Amino acid sequence: MLGSSVMRTLYFLVPGTSGKYRCGGLFAELNTLALAQQICPAEVVTYQQREPDTLFLADVLQTRSSDRIFVVSWGFQVPKQLAKLKGEAVVYHAHSAGYGFRIPASVPIVTVSRNTLGYWGQHCANGALYYLPNVIGAEFSDRHLPRDIDVLVQARKSSEYMLTQLVPALQKHCNVVLLDHFVEDLGELFNRTKVYLYDSAEYWAQYRLTEGFGLPPMEAMACGCQVFSSVNSALADYLDPGFNGQKIGVYSTTYDMERILAAVANPHPVQLPAAFFDPYRRDKVLRRLDQILIEINQFFDHAAHHPGMCPTCRRCVSPVSASSALGAK
Repeated sequence: MLGSSVMRTLYFLVPGTSGKYRCGGLFAELNTLALAQQICPAEVVTYQQREPDTLFLADVLQTRSSDRIFVVSWGFQVPKQLAKLKGEAVVYHAHSAGYGFRIPASVPIVTVSRNTLGYWGQHCANGALYYLPNVIGAEFSDRHLPRDIDVLVQARKSSEYMLTQLVPALQKHCNVVLLDHFVEDLGELFNRTKVYLYDSAEYWAQYRLTEGFGLPPMEAMACGCQVFSSVNSALADYLDPGFNGQKIGVYSTTYDMERILAAVANPHPVQLPAAFFDPYRRDKVLRRLDQILIEINQFFDHAAHHPGMCPTCRRCVSPVSASSALGAK
């Protein structure tokens, strides 16, 4: 194990790991669990769906222990989990932001993007904050396969504009693949693709939430795809329109089509240097997680013997309260 001090066991809380719970957020959380297991004892714990050979939260809470930390992450369910875990050491692994709940200073926050880090820096100014990006797996790299797919689109989270206007227009001119099901090896699909389209701004706006990280565009870029994407929230952490990708939904459908078809006709873009992806690769993220876990364990060592002394800060208001106050003006 990499950790340089004695560390508590981490329990990563998810509602379930199969069926309706299989999604990008679950896979990102399980990937973080796998990293943590290289540093300290760590296990997944479900709290809604009992599963074979998996811990269940109600059972775990039958006993008390000072040698464990619960990791919560599941969006709107976080406040309920914090209430259930009162008196326990808890870390919030923050992906999307904008849910409207508050996080007490006794709960360290580990964010997956700098966008979310800034959000909690504003709304939890007295809390312990850390940045840990999601991992881009080794399978997401250029395998130099024949690129027989001109344009690839994932239906989930895509805007109405892209699905009802842009894609039908493109289908008249090139080979467009609309992905509407789970794919075991997405890396291979990206390697067969010339241009990848991603437009999540509308999806997140309807829930008044932010894009937590935006894994697919970066994974596609790592595989050598030319990416046309929205640049909302955490996507702005790494997307640089005109340099490592292009913004989608610019001015008109015709303008989008011209730029996309030009990219299809020139399927050999300038390759991004490995250094661009290096901060998101396993080894670098693992080292960062090691340091974060050392500090978090030291935080709970201190908190076990000292009450919080930070004064109430006017900046530590909930997003809901802040927006209400602005609306009252």
